[in-house]
Amino acid sequence: MLAPLPGPRSGERDAQDLMAYPFFSPAKSKRTVPIDFRSGGVTVRVEGTAEHGLATIWDADILIWAASQIVEARDAGIRTSRLMQATPYEILRFVGRGTSVRDYQRLKAALDRLQSTSIATSIRETTGRRLHRFSWINEWKERADGDGQPLGIELILPDWFYAGVLDAALVLTIDPAYFRLTGGIERWLYRLVRKHGGRQAGGWRFDFRHLHRKSGSLARFSDFACDLRALVARQSLPGYVLGIERLSPSSELLTFRPVPWTALARLGVIHRTGGQLANKL
Repeated sequence: MLAPLPGPRSGERDAQDLMAYPFFSPAKSKRTVPIDFRSGGVTVRVEGTAEHGLATIWDADILIWAASQIVEARDAGIRTSRLMQATPYEILRFVGRGTSVRDYQRLKAALDRLQSTSIATSIRETTGRRLHRFSWINEWKERADGDGQPLGIELILPDWFYAGVLDAALVLTIDPAYFRLTGGIERWLYRLVRKHGGRQAGGWRFDFRHLHRKSGSLARFSDFACDLRALVARQSLPGYVLGIERLSPSSELLTFRPVPWTALARLGVIHRTGGQLANKL
């Protein structure tokens, strides 16, 4: 069983491939329209069922939990596996959710969406022409003892995801404040910024239209651009400063750079996160 290890958490882990490409719907409403992203030699095709729809950016919290447990267990010398067991309480608390009956029902719905969403991608395929096909969860079930008392849940991760998590070069630590971000585009943008911004003092920049394609959003570009401008105004992404460069009336770039370590120390962020910030930036 890969349950959280004793002592302070050493940081939430996310898979870089999942942060860089549109694998999840950024909308809370059910979506059945596939995500179809192609750029250079990269192909990402995500399909859902009429019953459950595509897995959402909030459902991906379960995969962040799984990645974090696997990495922490591996680093502690504990044998890891694609088969994971946990209680709903452990997962819900890790991702900053409530633990009511309603929260448990939402967790089960998220597991159903992860299991029923199918992905076809060329990422990590050496030729770039072959596609790897899988679901985010191969299967999952509720466990009980001989008297019918619940013991938690059991799930099996796909090999594509598991192999990526075991490769230290393909995993990044994310700020626990990520789980408090409420907007789908906001959450998607944080993961993209964390992937590309990293420790580069000069930050990074992306064209608005390229971001629209990378988000997998069904929103009109004009509405998507308004959402980006609102996020820049709010400055809600933990650890990063957003900005806008206007190249012309019809062309805008989103810029982002890490908040300087010394500035975060003055704000007391390092103390609140248990000294892990140096690893995050």
